Amino acid sequence: MSKTILVVGTYDTKEDELGYLAKVIQRQGGKVLTMDVSVLGDPSAPTDVSKHQVAEAGGNSIQAAIVSGDENTAMQIMARGSAAKAVGLYRDGKIDGVIVLGGTMATDLALDLCAALPVGVPKYFVSTVAFSPLLPPDRIPSDVQMILWAGGLYGLNSICKASLSQAAGAVLGAARAVEPPKRDRPLIGMTSFGKTVLRYMVDLKPALEARGFEVAVFHATGMGGRAFESLAAEGAFAAVFDFAPQEVSNHLFGGLSAGEDRMTSAGRAGVPQLVAPGCYDLVDLIGWQPTPDSLSDRPVHAHNRLLTSVVLDADERRQVAATICDKLSNATAPVALLLPTGGCNEWDRPGADLHDADGLAVFCDEIKSCCPDAVDLHVLDCHINDQEFTTAALKVFDFWLENGTVKAG
Repeated sequence: MSKTILVVGTYDTKEDELGYLAKVIQRQGGKVLTMDVSVLGDPSAPTDVSKHQVAEAGGNSIQAAIVSGDENTAMQIMARGSAAKAVGLYRDGKIDGVIVLGGTMATDLALDLCAALPVGVPKYFVSTVAFSPLLPPDRIPSDVQMILWAGGLYGLNSICKASLSQAAGAVLGAARAVEPPKRDRPLIGMTSFGKTVLRYMVDLKPALEARGFEVAVFHATGMGGRAFESLAAEGAFAAVFDFAPQEVSNHLFGGLSAGEDRMTSAGRAGVPQLVAPGCYDLVDLIGWQPTPDSLSDRPVHAHNRLLTSVVLDADERRQVAATICDKLSNATAPVALLLPTGGCNEWDRPGADLHDADGLAVFCDEIKSCCPDAVDLHVLDCHINDQEFTTAALKVFDFWLENGTVKAG
């Protein structure tokens, strides 16, 4: 149960606070490795990883950071170096988790450092701007934990110690309790939403498990897509069933984006892709914020107090179709695109509140027109939630199993 936590921060200005974090971890039986990401100043005692080593790990030097004369440039040098150094320490088995402490500077760095570590490595940051709108969703690592550093801008006090001690216990406890992802069965990555709107995973998951695969279903509301893309980029998936690429629409029209790279990582990594346009016609917005003027005249589905979906018009659907096809055109492994012409979410069935037959027809026509030659297009006379869709998906997947496109366990 002896675990080592990497404690990261600017030791020239936050030495007392970082030292307190380390002592709490050590009092609980953990070990600590310290990393200094300062630029101008020096700590009173050497850290395990010096600021010079950090800068060099990013292909630069502290002198270059200082000479730049710009704090943003300097901190990006340290961000690159700290990420590279942390990954190296983890791969060498020297750390089991990481915690970063600081204000906006260290938080900016923490986003890069934590994103560089694999999913399953405990990663925490204690920040004066945790949960703030300053943090863009497309930079937040998929499995990071944030704790607000209340009352901690300058110096130790009883208020900030409460935050720091919880954070120290949390990262050490996570390092002790975590079950890292196993690789005993090939993994299928699938995107979806809850069963009220998309249902294919109910049948697909057990069917794929019966074929010897593990299935991970990602909730495609921004952060879920980020996790999906991160694992796809690592080559963690034997294949993907990317049937809820709504985050592409979100990114285009100001919704809950998973970033510009959504729907590209599997293709770049050579992972076979089964793709369908689940919920392509919706843009998910933050329910408690005003609807943007550009989308204010649309049919709306208030899913709950957090999430509201608005419907795209015909021209916007054309743009989504063209964007999906463009993204798939760069894939380096086989892609099958399933196009259910009867609808792509439960709310757009005939008679449902968000049904738009004309808009659906426009989207389908654009997909047929733009689909790259290398993509295997399957036009299906059914709805995405019908059994026929699931059957068609499994038929493609079984063909890939037979011809070796997808490797069984």
